[in-house]
Amino acid sequence: MPGKPSDVWVLCILWVLLPSRAQESPLTTSTPRPDTSMKFRLAGFPRKHNEGRIEVFYNKEWGTICDDDFTMENAHVLCRHLGFTAATGWTHSAKYGKGVGPIWLDNIICSGTEKSILDCKSRGWGNSDCTHEEDAGVVCKDERIPGFIEHNTIETEQRQVEEVRLRPVIASAKNRLPISEGILEIRHRDSWGQVCDIGWNEKNSRVVCGMLGFPSDKRVNKNFYKKVKKRAATKRFPKAASVKPRKGTKKAATKQSPKAASVKSRLFLEKHQPTFRLHTVRCAGTEVHVSLCPLEFYKTNSTAVCEGGAPVVLSCALGHRVAPQGAMKKKKVAQQQQQQEVIRLKGGVHPGEGRVEVMKKGQWGTVCDDRWDLQAASVVCRELGFGSAKEALTGARMGQGMGPIHMNEVRCVGTEGSLWQCQYKNITEEDCKHSEDAAIRCNTPYMGYEKTIRIVGGRTQYEGRVEMKLGGSWGYICSDGWTTKEAMVACRQLGLGYSLHAVTETWYWDASNATEMVLSGVRCTGTEMSLGQCGHHTSVSCKNTGTRHAAGVICSETASDLVLHSALVQETAYIEDRPLHMLYCAAEENCLSSSARHANWPYGHRRLLRFSSQIHNNGRADFRPKAGRHSWVWHECHGHYHSMDIFTHYDLLTPNGTKVAEGHKASFCLEDSECQELVSKRYECANFGEQGITVGCWDLYRHDIDCQWIDITDVKPGNYILQVVINPNFEVAESDFTNNAMKCNCKYDGHRIWIHNCHLGDAFSEEANKRFEQYRGELNNQIL
Repeated sequence: MPGKPSDVWVLCILWVLLPSRAQESPLTTSTPRPDTSMKFRLAGFPRKHNEGRIEVFYNKEWGTICDDDFTMENAHVLCRHLGFTAATGWTHSAKYGKGVGPIWLDNIICSGTEKSILDCKSRGWGNSDCTHEEDAGVVCKDERIPGFIEHNTIETEQRQVEEVRLRPVIASAKNRLPISEGILEIRHRDSWGQVCDIGWNEKNSRVVCGMLGFPSDKRVNKNFYKKVKKRAATKRFPKAASVKPRKGTKKAATKQSPKAASVKSRLFLEKHQPTFRLHTVRCAGTEVHVSLCPLEFYKTNSTAVCEGGAPVVLSCALGHRVAPQGAMKKKKVAQQQQQQEVIRLKGGVHPGEGRVEVMKKGQWGTVCDDRWDLQAASVVCRELGFGSAKEALTGARMGQGMGPIHMNEVRCVGTEGSLWQCQYKNITEEDCKHSEDAAIRCNTPYMGYEKTIRIVGGRTQYEGRVEMKLGGSWGYICSDGWTTKEAMVACRQLGLGYSLHAVTETWYWDASNATEMVLSGVRCTGTEMSLGQCGHHTSVSCKNTGTRHAAGVICSETASDLVLHSALVQETAYIEDRPLHMLYCAAEENCLSSSARHANWPYGHRRLLRFSSQIHNNGRADFRPKAGRHSWVWHECHGHYHSMDIFTHYDLLTPNGTKVAEGHKASFCLEDSECQELVSKRYECANFGEQGITVGCWDLYRHDIDCQWIDITDVKPGNYILQVVINPNFEVAESDFTNNAMKCNCKYDGHRIWIHNCHLGDAFSEEANKRFEQYRGELNNQIL
């Protein structure tokens, strides 16, 4: 009965408890802001790079998040903390394994639009009723936030060396990049300290140099560092150290003897007593991170810290991509150039990342991702002049390659000098497909390129007017000749990926106080690391000097990559003698050679070299025409819109490169003819539809449609080269322009034509390409 004393007693207890529980309710309490050192990471196993147990660094300790009340909105906010654009899912019940340490957050409730998890509601930091069996995980969308700086960290079970760095001893070396020599420092629990050099060996140095982006370590001159310690400790030059500058002039302050100045700097260094954090490091030399090596941390109350030892001093060898040419011996340069010829990276947006391609018998091919791991990836990274690998990527994450797949099930120890020295299996068509192409991300040395460039005035962080810092002041760049190649280098230098557009008029971005032009005549190949490495005028010379005509960019983390299916060209090529009365429409669209204007229409014929072209988009973004729909040109004859003025060049060349015939120069229309499995078509030309080529799809121009030919009516018999170039003016940004051209050997005897040896422009070695273009001449009717 409700009137019983026992019931009243229960109600009283509930009344007392309710206020305290309400204070813990995630619906009413917002998360207090912690210190600014809060960081996030993904952990657990097995997992991909964009998924895992979510861990947060707070109060100098890593911990987890409970899955109670977890939602997709929470996952969106946390994925943005990790540098991804959004989340695609989340997991509960410690799917990626149980974490360790405190459970920092519980009952998180976010709307999904918060800039930080600090703006969401929760029970408060460290207030949780969960166990690690309830650790939450996230699955993030595999698309990075433009410009996001990813720290070089790695998960370990209990201990974490979060970051390593070299602190140069000589003050002048602090301004030289990259820093390749100095005292080794590690960051642990958000503070920096030194490593005891007792027992330190070359294998340890190799691992640390790899983390810093260098391929190997080198011998360091420890005598200098020992001399620093000895002289500073004994103070053998007290008078020199206490020399004071004369009053009155600045010149007097610089009249110290070199010995006195040197000793003074050494005494200054001694003021910074080492704080040892780590000792007894025992690496095998194959690890990708020092946290994976056996090691010991000093206890905070330890009395004997590195007794008889000193801080570890490290010197790393510069890779050929960052080393000054004068600092490298000719023999070493030759060796590195030879290495470059047998392995390369394709499709990566940042330096040291991309799809792995290797050369075999003069032809480039890819590597299958079966058993692909960090040891194999690190061998590739070091072979290319970078450090160890940050990630071994699978599933064609950097786009699919074309041509053969040379290697499968690669197994490396990690000490090999080349990927070819590792164990591997030869590939068969049944074993692997290009959807399984292996890729890597390497540790690269910090070069500070982004400090001398900026973009201003844009609506977002990845668009705006390009400005450079020269002589301590910022200025803009002349837009004369500013093309996609120069814009690509600018976006790469900024760490913003690829260039979607090279903007030559930026009056609507005039939002900075820079009013002086500092650079003109910029010419880049597109592969440079910074605009400073491109050619340019020695003195500024520009037609239009106003800020209205400054250079600008619109950058993107992803880009398309068009590749022509060269084998199909070879299989479908043939000659047709087509009557003139069937070519009125083609003549109207300028698809015939100039001599057709003087033909006796409608009598006679034109001789056409016809072939099919299948253009694949193997990139990571859809290929879209640069021009908007308002500027597309309608062609009544063929009943479609042209979305690009120039999409392909079809040319017939002599062996020495002289053009003797050419095909059409316009885009018919861009659409998805066919797609890979599980990829849906998005673009079609009918009914004024959207034009483009979806990632994983291809646009097929059949050999029997108008203008899919080269008019060879006036070509004499002989040996020629058939060349097809896609996007020849780089009008639309692509991740790789080197594979846009295709070449074939062509023999024409006046009646028949043979097309053979068709290949992409970057499919063969340089030596094979030279042999390809050196015909021995027409000796008989056989194919040479």
